[in-house]
Order: sequence, then C-alpha cells, then structure tokens
Amino acid sequence: MNQSVERGICLDTCTNDELVVLVKGQMPGSDYLAELSNLFKALGDFTRIRILNALLTSELCVCDLVSILEMNQSAISHQLRVLRSSKIVKHRKEGRNVYYSLDDNHVHQMIRQGLDHVLEG
Repeated sequence: MNQSVERGICLDTCTNDELVVLVKGQMPGSDYLAELSNLFKALGDFTRIRILNALLTSELCVCDLVSILEMNQSAISHQLRVLRSSKIVKHRKEGRNVYYSLDDNHVHQMIRQGLDHVLEG
C-alpha cells in the first residue's frame, strides 16, 4: 500500500474550496459537537452499555437491573446518574422505587443500530 495512504496524508494540495465552504456551512457549532462528544463518552462504558441494552426491552426498576446485571446497587446507581445527566435515560418514581427507561426514540435507535453494526460483522 502507498505510504501516503497508510499515513492518511495528501501529497498534493488539492483543496476543493467550494466543498470546504459547503461542509463548513453545514457543520453544527462547537457547543453541539462538544455535547455529541460527551454523549459518546457516556456511551463508551461497558457497564452503561449493558444497562442500556437491558433498557432496550423494557422500563426497569433499579432492583431489576441489579438482578439482571448481577452488580451491586451502588455501582448501577452511579452509572444511571451518568446516563441521566447525559439525557440518555429518564426516570420516574413509584412509591419507594425508581424506574428507568431510555430517554427517547433517538437513544433507542442509536443503541439498536450500534448493536446491528457489531452483529453484522
């Protein structure tokens, strides 16, 4: 393979000025890209992905997640706080129990598509 391809560099300057302007004009602002980066950081943890995978099927109580994931409640609660602060899951209280679900259909689609992507290989 060509060394420039291996290193991911251009050997000739060939900037397509119109395309550069078009792409720059369509990129979201830095604040939005920072939020997107934080979203992917929150998704980048094995325990959090396990929680989200469980929530794909149903809304679950923290106690259910403890049983499903075979982890202690403190560890799961910590990860749920991270997911909640990132607007990936939402919660509701019913009596003394707290139930969690995926925040919206976008999150459901993201997790489902991610799983589809890794399962196709």
